[in-house]
Amino acid sequence: MSKNKKPSNQLATNRKALHDYFIEESYEAGLELFGTEVKSIRAGKVQLKESYAQIRNGEVFVIGMHISPYEQGNIFNKDPMRDKKLLLHKYEINKLMEFTSQKGYTLVPLSLYLVRGRVKLKLGVAKGKHNYDKRQSLKEKSAKRDIQKQMKNAWR
Repeated sequence: MSKNKKPSNQLATNRKALHDYFIEESYEAGLELFGTEVKSIRAGKVQLKESYAQIRNGEVFVIGMHISPYEQGNIFNKDPMRDKKLLLHKYEINKLMEFTSQKGYTLVPLSLYLVRGRVKLKLGVAKGKHNYDKRQSLKEKSAKRDIQKQMKNAWR
């Protein structure tokens, strides 16, 4: 499978997070969801762009993740912007607390995907990039693209 194509179990990605942050570590977490939310996520009606995670009372919550209401859900639909609880082991939560207590670190959702029919969230421990870091990343990406074009033309 090429790098450009997303796997079939991939439901949503947060490309802006990879542009704005250095990802130090990543964790796989389950989500506490309702049935209509799962159906809406499977239909691809989820937005991770402005979301982040926060630790409250020893539990991790995703804030700002928008799940559109399911069309056939009527009274069972929940608030699209409600905080969703993440399901992690206690030792993982403790590690995340250590990271977030340091200055400059935050928890950012990277992607949503399916594992054996269950919705999972890839949570990254991130440190913010400065503008010069972002420019450097764009230059490297552009250089790689140019090299690929040259290689492709050389084989013709």
